[in-house]
Amino acid sequence: MQDQKLSVIEKLGYGAGDMAVNVVISSMMLIITFFYTDVYGLKPQDVALLFILVRMIDAVADPLMGTITDRRTTRWGRYRPYFLIMAVPFGISVFLTFTTPDLSYNLKLVWAYATYLLVMLVFTAVTIPYISLIGVLTADPQERLSANGYRLFFAKVAAFLVTIAVPQLAAVWGRTSSLAAGYKWAMGLMGLMATLLFLFCFFSTTERIQHQVDRKPLREQWRLLLRNDQWLVLAAVCVVGTIGYVIRGSVAAYYAKYYLHGDAAMMSAFMATGVTAAILAMVASTWITKAYCKIKLFRYSQLLVGVLSMLMYVLVKPGDITLAFVLYFLISFVVDLHAPVFWSAIAEAVDYGHARMGKRVSGLAFGGISFCQKAGMGIAGAIVGWLLAGFNYVPDRPQSSFTLTGIALMLTIIPGAFHVLMGGLMYRYRITDDYYQQLKKQIVEETPASADAQPAIAARTTECLS
Repeated sequence: MQDQKLSVIEKLGYGAGDMAVNVVISSMMLIITFFYTDVYGLKPQDVALLFILVRMIDAVADPLMGTITDRRTTRWGRYRPYFLIMAVPFGISVFLTFTTPDLSYNLKLVWAYATYLLVMLVFTAVTIPYISLIGVLTADPQERLSANGYRLFFAKVAAFLVTIAVPQLAAVWGRTSSLAAGYKWAMGLMGLMATLLFLFCFFSTTERIQHQVDRKPLREQWRLLLRNDQWLVLAAVCVVGTIGYVIRGSVAAYYAKYYLHGDAAMMSAFMATGVTAAILAMVASTWITKAYCKIKLFRYSQLLVGVLSMLMYVLVKPGDITLAFVLYFLISFVVDLHAPVFWSAIAEAVDYGHARMGKRVSGLAFGGISFCQKAGMGIAGAIVGWLLAGFNYVPDRPQSSFTLTGIALMLTIIPGAFHVLMGGLMYRYRITDDYYQQLKKQIVEETPASADAQPAIAARTTECLS
C-alpha cells in the first residue's frame, strides 16, 4: 500500500460529496423537527415516534449497503458509481420530504412516514459508499485528515445554506401562498444542488487503492467487526456524540424563537452562528492536528463542551441575545474540532482490524458507523419530541417559564452531558499516527499482527496518549 497525495481539485470534489450528503443531514438535524411541528402541524409526540421508528428501520439498511459495496466493483471503482446512479433520486427524495399536501391529520402522518423513510433509504444508498471512499483515495493519514478537512468544511457550508437560505427563501417564496410551500421550493433547490454536487464528486475523484475484500458470510463479517475493539469505541462515540449534536441542533430554532424572543431572521442568524463556528472549527482542527495529538484534541474538546454548556445554561437568561450568541458560537466551535479526526479514524480502525486479524471488513465497518449515526439521530429525534411534549410545548404560542427552562436545558446541559461521555469514551481509543504507520506495514505484508508485535506497536502510542 503506497501513500498517495491528493490534488486540490480532488479534495474539492471529495468535499462536494459531503456537501450533498449534508443537505439531508443538516435539514434532519437542524430544521426537520421545527418544520414538522410548526410548519406541517404534527404533534411533538407523533414526531418523536416518527423519528425513532423510521430511523431504526432505515438503520438496518446501512450494514446491508455496506456488504453490497464490498461485493461489487466496476471499472469506475467500488464506491464512486453510486454517486452517479443515485444523484437524481437523492434530489427528488429531498423535495418530496418537504412537500406538504393538504390532507387529514392521519394522512399527513402517513405522508410524513413514507417520504421520510424514502429520503433516508436513498440517503443510505449514496452515503455508505461516500464515507467508505476515503479509504481508497489515499493511504496517507495526513492526506486523509486534510481531505476530511475539506469534506467537513463543505459539509458545514451545506448546513449554513440550510439554516440561512432555506428559512429566508421559505419566508419569501411563501408570501404568495403559504410557509409550507416556501419550504417545499427552498428544499427543492437544495435537492437540485445536491444532485449536481454528487455528479461533480463522481467525475473529480479517483479510487487509487484496491483492497482485496474477502467474500465472507455476513455472520463472519459481524464476528470480525465485533472483535475490533477500536471500531467498537468509534461506534459508541458515534451514537453518543450524534445524540448530543442532534438534540442541540434540533432545539436551536425553538431556543431562538421562544427563549430569545426572536423572529425568523434571528432564528436563521442563531442557527447560522453555530454553523459558522463549525466551519471555522474544520479549518482549525486540520491546522491543530499537524502539531498536536489528534486523540487529545478529540478528548479535551468534548470535555470542554460540557463546561461551556453549563456556563450557557447558568449565565444566559430569556432575552439575553448577545451572550447567547457568543456562548453558542463557542460551544459550536469546540464541538466540531473533533470531526476531521473521527472520520479519518474509521478508515484507520478498518486497517487496524485487518492488521490484527488478517482479514478485512470494510463495507460493513463503514455501514455500521452509518447505522450508529442514524441510530443516534433516531434516539435524539425521539428525545427531542418527548421532551418538548414533557415540557408542555405548544407551537406558535407564548411559552411558560417551565417550557422555556426545558428548551434551555435541551440546548445546553442535556447535549453537553452526551459530549462529556463522548470525550470519556475516547480514552479507550489508541490509534495514533505512529501506531497507524506500523499497522500499514503489517497490511502490506498481508500477515496478521503477532502477539509479540502488539506490545511493540502499542509502546509507540505512549507519548500521544499519556
